[in-house]
Amino acid sequence: MTAREDILGRIRTALGPDRAAPAEVARDYRLTDDRSPAQLLDVLTERLEDYRASVVRCVPADVATAVTGALRTALGEHSPADVVVAPGVPAGWRPDGTVEDDGRPAVALADAAAALTGVSVAIAETGTLVLDGGPRSGRRALSLLPDCLVCVVTADQVVGGVPEGLARLDPLAPLTMISGPSATSDIELQRVEGVHGPRTLLVVLVG
Repeated sequence: MTAREDILGRIRTALGPDRAAPAEVARDYRLTDDRSPAQLLDVLTERLEDYRASVVRCVPADVATAVTGALRTALGEHSPADVVVAPGVPAGWRPDGTVEDDGRPAVALADAAAALTGVSVAIAETGTLVLDGGPRSGRRALSLLPDCLVCVVTADQVVGGVPEGLARLDPLAPLTMISGPSATSDIELQRVEGVHGPRTLLVVLVG
């Protein structure tokens, strides 16, 4: 028995045998989006920039150049060796000199200037990037501990709305949903970035 099954079993026991059957969930919401791929890319860009992420658009042949330029702008004089890359990121996306994540202790990732990953899905309407813990997304710690995160998103990964995005994902995967840099506001509504994750989000949008 998994921990999930154990927890659900305890809840069922606590509710007792006479509990009412759950109400049927309405499924009449929009499941697909009729906007063109180009329109979805524009919407995603607008949402990400509204969340204070930096977006660079490029063609497939220029991904590494776009990543290098974005990192240079964000990090200044940091060495490429300070950038840790998810193991499944294609070689053609990696700037020269970057270091592949080798499973180092999570605390060591906090010393990296930046992390470079792909995504599993990008949801245009909400400006959300979803990482699923696979080789291209990398382990969750990689996207949370370095101060800067660079995500490469390809046009075929962009969907219109949340239902369409969730349909592409494994619900049991360790999903991380990112909508802009990590931020919160204190009681005086002063915005503070970098509280629960990277302070800087760079998105390279390919298409």
